[in-house]
Amino acid sequence: MRPIFTLLSLTLCICLFSNCVNSSSQKTPAITDSDSLNVHKNAIAPAKLPVTGADQVSEYLDYLKGKKIGILVNQTSIIGKTPIVDSLVALGVNIVMIFGPEHGFRGTASNGDKVSDSVDPKTGIPAISLYGKQKKPTKEQMAGIDLMIFDIQDVGARFYTYINTLGHVMEACAETNKEMLILDRPNPNGFLVDGPILEDHLRSGIGMYKIPIAHGLTIGEFAQMINGEGWLPGKMQCKLKIIKVANYNHKTPYTLPVMPSPNLNTQQSVMLYPHICMFEGTIVSQGRGTYMPFTVLGAPLLKGKFDFVFTPKSIKGMSETPLHQDQECYGIDLRKFDISKLEKSEKLQLNWIMDMYKAYPDKAKFFDMSQSKQMGSIDKLAGTENFKKQIIAGASEEEIRKSWEPGLGQYKDMRKKYLIYP
Repeated sequence: MRPIFTLLSLTLCICLFSNCVNSSSQKTPAITDSDSLNVHKNAIAPAKLPVTGADQVSEYLDYLKGKKIGILVNQTSIIGKTPIVDSLVALGVNIVMIFGPEHGFRGTASNGDKVSDSVDPKTGIPAISLYGKQKKPTKEQMAGIDLMIFDIQDVGARFYTYINTLGHVMEACAETNKEMLILDRPNPNGFLVDGPILEDHLRSGIGMYKIPIAHGLTIGEFAQMINGEGWLPGKMQCKLKIIKVANYNHKTPYTLPVMPSPNLNTQQSVMLYPHICMFEGTIVSQGRGTYMPFTVLGAPLLKGKFDFVFTPKSIKGMSETPLHQDQECYGIDLRKFDISKLEKSEKLQLNWIMDMYKAYPDKAKFFDMSQSKQMGSIDKLAGTENFKKQIIAGASEEEIRKSWEPGLGQYKDMRKKYLIYP
């Protein structure tokens, strides 16, 4: 049993709660990034800023009382500016187990690193990794909780692994008849629904669901789709309770207050990620091993083709062994690319990968994964074997996009059934 609150603890709780319920009147803190002013610069600001599900404490605090809580979180899981676990514990919520996805509970592990189980030193609560051998909570772990909370910031791309973690934990909840409470957050790329639909034989850890590259859903909406489309084993259903984002629709500009992972460390990188991540299946670096990942593109053999140059280095906690480590890479600088162009087109930017393939002098090595240290083949990232073949054959963007139908159109129609926000 936890000790009775001291006067100091009670004061802290009141301050935390006040910060949460009044957050809609405060300016959303931005990722530290001089280029972030370029994002949404032509957009009209909404009358009220979005208020995340987590920040609406009064909507769910009473619901948590008297329950043993499991919580799936990372560094983006905050109330105001305070980690949600710290805030809820201070408010008297009985959190008995913390679960962490890729990059870990505190978000410090590098891309693809396995994360070990531990005990959170601040709260003394067991912290279980769900990125490694264990993909979902065990039945024994689920037996020790009454309710699972999911509160993680997503960025709207199929290969961003948090939607996979969502599905695994929904499966564990469905198997044990436990409810999941989702504290929803905006999708910064919520306006974007585009790309080929994942083919069944290309399912992997970077693509589990038959969706396009950019799915255009919040976590809450995606959870409803998993249930509604019968994507859990045996078409099981997970009982859901969703605290919706206030003042939000899919075209609402949203600057993330906390970087969602080590290599998405600026708002510019978050917005470019759905368009650039397919380069992970090529010999071209996306800036891993620099402090500007997913905003630059380049390779050593592109010297003389492009003037911009950068040199990847080993950076602990970001990229210890980046592609082209300690080599000068020549390519494209997208740090000041006008993101409003993407919002207006509502399409994936294909010309960068098409142009760099055309410029690359050793085309047989462009998609050669034996030369790459990156996350997956181009086929798994694109979700189809056709994309690589089309690039090599010199297909036009129009021809490539036409091949995504009718699957993309069918997905867009299906998606409408699960929208919480216009």
